This record gives sequence, C-alpha cells and structure tokens, in this order.
Amino acid sequence: MLVSPVLLPPSSQFWTQCARQIIGRNQTEAGLDFSALRVIVPAYEHAQWLINAMSAQLQTNFIPPRINTLSAWLALQLPDFNAPKVVSESERLMALYAQLREHAWLKKIFAARKNTDLLPLAQTLITLSDELTQAMLPKVVSGSNGELNAQQISQQIAPQWHQALAQLPMPAQELLSEEAQLVWQIWTSQLDGQDSVSLRFGQMMRLADAAPDALIWISPVAPEGIEQEFLTTYAQKQSVQLITLDWRSSALEGIFCQSWPEIVEPEQDAQTAQDQTINKPINQFSTIGADSLEQEAQLGAQTILDWLQQGKTSIALIAQDRVVARRIRALLERAKVHVADETGWKLSTTRAAAGLAAWFDVVTTRAETEMLLDLLKSPYFQPPTMALLDEKTNWVMSIELALLRANIVGGWDSINYALEAQPECVELVTQLKRLASQHSERKNLSEWLELTRQVLTEFGMWEQWQSDSAGQQVVLLIEQLGLDCAHLNELFSFSEWRVFMNLQLENTAFQGDKQDQRVVMLPLNGARLRRFDAVLMAGCDASHLPSQPKEVLFFTNAVRRECGLITLEQRQRQQLRDFTELLSANPEVVLTWQRQQRGEDNPLSPWIERLNLRLQKTSLPTLVEHNVQLADLTLSTIATVQPKPSAAPLQPATLSASGYNSFIACPYQFFATRMLGLSAMDTLSDKPEKRDYGGWLHAILKSYHDTLKAQPELYPKPKQEALLRDISDNYFATIVQKNPAALGFSVRWKKSISAYVEWSQAFMDAGWQFQEGEIWLEKNLYWADGQITLRGQIDRIDSNEQGEVAVLDYKTNQIAALKNKLKLSEDQQLPFYGLLAQTEQTPISSAHYVALEMTKEKMADVSADNYLNRQQDLQESITHSMSAIGRGAALPAQGISTVCQYCEVRGLCRKGAW
Repeated sequence: MLVSPVLLPPSSQFWTQCARQIIGRNQTEAGLDFSALRVIVPAYEHAQWLINAMSAQLQTNFIPPRINTLSAWLALQLPDFNAPKVVSESERLMALYAQLREHAWLKKIFAARKNTDLLPLAQTLITLSDELTQAMLPKVVSGSNGELNAQQISQQIAPQWHQALAQLPMPAQELLSEEAQLVWQIWTSQLDGQDSVSLRFGQMMRLADAAPDALIWISPVAPEGIEQEFLTTYAQKQSVQLITLDWRSSALEGIFCQSWPEIVEPEQDAQTAQDQTINKPINQFSTIGADSLEQEAQLGAQTILDWLQQGKTSIALIAQDRVVARRIRALLERAKVHVADETGWKLSTTRAAAGLAAWFDVVTTRAETEMLLDLLKSPYFQPPTMALLDEKTNWVMSIELALLRANIVGGWDSINYALEAQPECVELVTQLKRLASQHSERKNLSEWLELTRQVLTEFGMWEQWQSDSAGQQVVLLIEQLGLDCAHLNELFSFSEWRVFMNLQLENTAFQGDKQDQRVVMLPLNGARLRRFDAVLMAGCDASHLPSQPKEVLFFTNAVRRECGLITLEQRQRQQLRDFTELLSANPEVVLTWQRQQRGEDNPLSPWIERLNLRLQKTSLPTLVEHNVQLADLTLSTIATVQPKPSAAPLQPATLSASGYNSFIACPYQFFATRMLGLSAMDTLSDKPEKRDYGGWLHAILKSYHDTLKAQPELYPKPKQEALLRDISDNYFATIVQKNPAALGFSVRWKKSISAYVEWSQAFMDAGWQFQEGEIWLEKNLYWADGQITLRGQIDRIDSNEQGEVAVLDYKTNQIAALKNKLKLSEDQQLPFYGLLAQTEQTPISSAHYVALEMTKEKMADVSADNYLNRQQDLQESITHSMSAIGRGAALPAQGISTVCQYCEVRGLCRKGAW
C-alpha cells in the first residue's frame, strides 16, 4: 500500500530526519538489518548521505538498506526478450530528419534556408514528443504491462489535445493549426513502443507488478506522470513510503514564505504564511557586488580560498552564470585548487573535438589555408607519413611560411604549387585531398562513421585520442553512434553528417576528474538534498536568476498546462524552491553579481530584492556585503627606459637594401628584425595586395624584355605592344584562375600597356638597351676587422654604346611620389643597387625609378642625382655602421612617428612608455 508521504522541511537536517524515519519504521522488525528494504534516491551522492546519517543515528554497526537510483535498479532487472528493441536517440533523430527534409513546406514555415536547418527542429520535436509521452503515457497503457493501444491513444488523448488548443484565442488557433498538426503526427508516430521513454515505462511497470521489496522513495520533488503510475502500481503489492520536501508554510522559515509566497504549498488547516512570525534567518547569507566580470571572479575565487584556509572541506560553486563560474574555476586552478566540475562542459568545446571540427572545415572550404593550418596545428594530428620528418613544429612551420609567402588563400592545387619545393609536404597534402574527395557522395550513417574513423586513423588522431580524457570520450561517442545507427539506411550528404556530429558533440557533456571533492561546481538543481560547509553562487543578477527558460517551438503555457506538461510558472517555481532550499540547508551562502554590464546598470535578482524588501519591512537587517580582501602582491617598480641594446655577436653576415633602410629608420628595429630575426609572419589576404601586383608586373616585364632581346627581328615596333599584351594575358589568366580577385589588377595593367611600350621605346631611343632582369647579386664589403655581404635582386640592368651601365627599379607608384622620394635622399635603395652591381671595370653611372602608374596617360622615370657620389657615401656609411655594431655600439629605438606607426616591433621597444 502507498503510505502517506513523509514531508520533511528543507534544512541541513533533511538526511538526519530521513534516517530517523527509516530506522523508526523498520528497526523493530529486523533489528539492525535493513537489507530487506529498498531505497530509491535521486543520485548516487545521496546514497552516501543517507548511510552516513543512519550511522550517526545508530552509533553501531548495521546492515544498510539496498540503496539505488531508479535507473540503476532497472538496469539490474532481467531483460525482457519479448520487448521491442530500443531505438537510440541518434537513430530516432536522423530517421525523423530524413522524413522532415522531404517536405518543402516545413522549410518555409520554419524559415529554413537549407535542409540541415531542419535537424535542430527534428531534435526539438523529439524532445517535445518525449515530454508528451512522459505526461500522457500512463493514460494510454493497456493493463499494467506498459503495452500501448493505438485506439486508446486516439480515443483518450486526441480530445484532450484538441481541448488544449481550444484554450487559445481564435487567431492563435489559426496560426498554430499546421504546427499543432505536425507535433501531433510526430508524437503519435514516435509512440511506437521503441522509444526509450516507452520502453523504460514498460520496464518500470513490470518491476511494479513484481514488487519484490518494501520501497522507500526519496525525492526532492513530488512524483508525476510515469513515476506516479509506477508507485501507485507498486503499492498494490508492497508498502511504499514517499519522502519528499515539505513546502507548507509551517515547515518553512517565515521570511522565505513572506518574501516568496509562490513557493508555499496551500494549507487548509494551518495558519497562512502572512500570519507567520518573522525571525532572523537561521543561516548566514550575504552578497558580493562587483564592478566587472573579472572582479566578480576574483572576489569569488578569493572567498573560496578563504573558506579552505578556515578548514572548510565541502564547498559548492553554483554556476548560475557559467562564464563567471568558469573564470572562478580557472583562478582557483591557478592557485592549485582543483574544482570538481559536475556541470560538465560540452564535448564540442574540447581540443579533441576541435581537431575533428578542423578536418570538417578543411573538407567544407576545399582546403582554405587557415582551416588547413588549424588542422595541422592540432596536437592530435600526427600522421604516420610524417614520422620520418623532423619535429612536427618544423614541418608545420615550413608549410605555413610557404603558404603565407605565396599568399595562398586556399585550394588543393594552389597549396601543392606553393609547396612544390617540399615534396614530403606535397605528399601529405595529396593524402588530405584524397581523403577529402571521399566526402562528396551521399552515404548512410554507418558509412560516414567508418569513413570518419578511417580518416582519423590515417591522421594519427584516433591513436592520439587514446591518451587524452576528452579524446577517449570522442572515441566512445563515435563507437556508440556506430552501434546506434547500424540499421539506419537513409542516405545523407556530408553537410548533414557534419551537422549531426556537431549536435552529438554539443549534447554530450565532458566529465573531468572528480577525485578532489573539496570544491564542487554544479548547477542550482544539482544542489538538491546536498549539504555543504559553504556555498558561493555566481551570477545572481536579474538576467541569470531566475535563469531564462528555453521555449519549445510555439507551445504556450495554456497548451502545456492542458496537456499536462511542465509550464513556465512551474519551472520558475521549482527553481525558486531550489534556491530556497539552498539558503535553508547550508550554513553560509554568498551570492555574487555584477553591478554593471557593458556600461549599463545591471539589477540584482528580483528574488533577492524581494527578500531584502521583506527584511526591511520587518525591521530585520538586510543582506550584508560579504567582506573579502584580495591578497596583496608587492612588485618592485622598474622604470621603463629607452632600449639601447648592444649585440656585437649578432652582427649580421649579410645586408639587403631594405635591411639598411631599416637601420637608418631605427637601429632598434634593425636589431629586432634583422639581428634577432623577430620579423612578423606574413598574413593571408583573400584579395591581392599592391605587393602582389608589383611581383606580377616584374615577372611579365622580364618575360617581355627577354623575348625582345632574344628575337628582336620578330618583334618590330608595331608588334611590341601586341607581344606585351599576349604575355600579360597569359600570365594573368593563370593568376585569375587561382584568385579571381586579381581581375581588377589585370584590367588596371591592360590600360597601362600602351603607355609602358611608349616609355620603353623612348628609353631605348635615348640609347639604353636592356641587358638582363630580376638578377640576384652579392658583393662583399671589407674593413679593417670585418666584412659584410651585400645581397639583393635588381629589377633591370641596361647599358648604352658608351659602355655606361644603369640600374632600373620598377615601382607601382606615381612619378611625383618617386621624385619626392629621391629629393628627400632618405631611401638608399638605388645607391645600394649601384654598389651591388658595380665592378672595377664597370661602374654604375646612373639609376632610375620607373613609375608603372600612368600620369596624364603617360609613364615616366626619374633618375638619381650625383649617383656615383651617393654610392661612395653609402659604402662609407655601411662600413662605419656595421663595424660599429661589431664593436658593441648601442642600437637605440629612435624612429620618428611615421616609422613607428607601422613598425612590427613597436611592442618590444615600448615607445610611449618611456
């Protein structure tokens, strides 16, 4: 029989009172042997609480009752071989999705732009179906064995369904007609006895029919739906005792009843909550108001550290605001305090899942460079094919540098072209391309799982995951999905497979190490019936307490209420009861919140405000501010001074024109970039930049002039422009194929071709003839105690009949800017090239900047004045400067603002701080 429930007040003595109830009711029957008694608790943690409480009461050895959770007890039962096989949640999800994607009107109703947008809808519909099953299944079972009767469904449930919809206003009924019909059809189709809820209920009812032991059911909430049906059936053969929390006003502190009257259960024979005597709360609770998220986390972490130093051994961190709670956890772990996380974070946020996501990104984007580099840099990516190479960091870096220098945005062929000098890396990319190509066809889930396992094995990730806790859970998830979806034959595209895997990773919680239980992070409802020495609740502002519920589709509270589903009010009420129990059962509770968010006032939780208001009205002290002092750290002050490093051992062996220009602009910049080698890496750009345009023109013009020099008789003046256009078209055709954004530069150059040919012909008429282009040269400079090698690439060298030699440098600038550049005499590029190219027999008599941008429909060049003198001055300057570096001269940071504005080592010299 079902004994009247025992109601115990929410307090720190709950388990003590619970133990007294069990002992008082059963000790006289069997002495100290309680093994004939079956006790069901909400979670495994509660079993230890109950045993400890019974031990404290009995003060002697005893045989405890058999304590289980309901799930564990059901798992101990013999399987019913006649029962239908359970269909896994993943198989249900994809089977339903396969049906939904066939109906175009669904995408229109739910604004789905593509099929995969319906996958979250399918998941929501299954969740809603399970809710309806939980509430209505007891009404449609036939007999007591849990079998379903389709006729009873239509006879009993359909009228209730339509009655629920009839509670809505007529416009809402019209609006919801299609959606309501969809939910009804999905639910009735899911109610086939193979879903986990139906099979669990059938197993519960078979257990209730057997009723092997007297039962005590301990729960913080009253049983509803299938649980109530189970207990009612069980009580027909065995005694059933229900122990739950007492929410009558007589069992609660008066201050809570009057502050939050909605938590109180109606009483007929007891005085109302408003007539209760209000006393000071038994337990101590206070607040911490912070000015920022970081301050809230710091004060919260310091509070927990203070509690640990005081000797508290059981501390709860309630993660009402998960972001703040995670930050508190990070600060505690920095202080060597482990936090046992019972909230669990999504498996999708782990590094192991990120490695899988990186591969999916590579396939989806067809090898965008950033996605490919993310995959290669994954700590789990260890392909056996690269085992013979140097350390992974080296070959990944070599791939990255090659792609950045070539500005390869993506594409398998473009990447292989950029890596052609590294055949082993080309082999790796070819392997990735082969595996990615296998993702183009539609497959069933078993085939997708097998392909994913094959890919991960070839990458070495499957093996690497075995030594990582998060990786092990991803492996288990994939293996379990293989078992769950083995019988689903529908075909899915790669995009559908990817969204499905993302949902599985998103819905699976990663569980970390829980060996150290001194500090436990858990959600508010996870603290039910648990007791701690102290509790810190993070995120007690209006936006987090109460937490905002997620609406399920279009279901209004009216429909949910009529269908017997949990309503918004019931969720809010239960959450407030959980909060009340937390305050009632724990001796010290600190509530933290942020006074401001994003520059605006952030109000405290209305529940706490109501409590404070009631305390004020009853002349009791309001919640006090928790006093916490952050630990002081004394740092010695070091004045920041202008850096003036001296590094004679790092004197460079080679020097380029750009390097010496860097030295002239700022010696410290030269020290950092050329001597220490700290130059920033190139960045990828999805659009060609001016430097790319310049490189293309250099290659085109070299090909043009080489052709003219080799076969001048084939290209007289009238044909020279056609030749340059042909070379340009062929070159840009390849470039545009790889990067369509280069088309604008192609058009820009085509407009300039005639002007260039005209300038080139005029330069030839002045007596100059093209000799060679794009020449790499080296030359040694010596002084008394050292030497340096000058290096550089000269765009073009011309000569005339008098034996004079000129160097030319192409610039994609206007002629006015080049004239100003030479006038200021700050740029040493042309004199440097003269030094580099001259010999004792062939001095370089002139140098020219050639502007490849038209000015008034023409191109022009500008020559350097006093060129021979400038070369001599430059040689003396280089000799003096480099020898001074070798003798230990200081290299101060003394760049002007125009130099510092774009300097890549500005963060090293800290200009502005000295």
